[in-house]
Amino acid sequence: VQLVESGGGLVQTGESLTLSCIASEFVFDGNAMIWVRQAPGKEREAVAGIGSDGSPHVATFMKGGITVSSDHAKRTAFLQIHNVKPEDTAVYSCAGDTVMNGFSRYLEAWTYWGQGTQVTVSS
Repeated sequence: VQLVESGGGLVQTGESLTLSCIASEFVFDGNAMIWVRQAPGKEREAVAGIGSDGSPHVATFMKGGITVSSDHAKRTAFLQIHNVKPEDTAVYSCAGDTVMNGFSRYLEAWTYWGQGTQVTVSS
């Protein structure tokens, strides 16, 4: 299983950003996935994800500013960040799991991880 993130880069405060997570040997339909970020000097934190039943999950601190979705035919999951702020600067990674029932915010529960994509927000 391989997950590859893309779409990161340098963006201006207030812009929107869409990150992609492309999967090989893994399907998002029926399996859970999660987006995680790690800012400089901070621990990783769950941002949003999709449960094995297809239900979206968004961290409380991101609600209103994020949309998570997936395109099963393209084996791609998306994370849209609306109105980015400098504090959104981080490495964003996606992870998936084939046995998880539902969804988990515990990062240790996830099996397959991508390498991450850097997002830098300038003020």
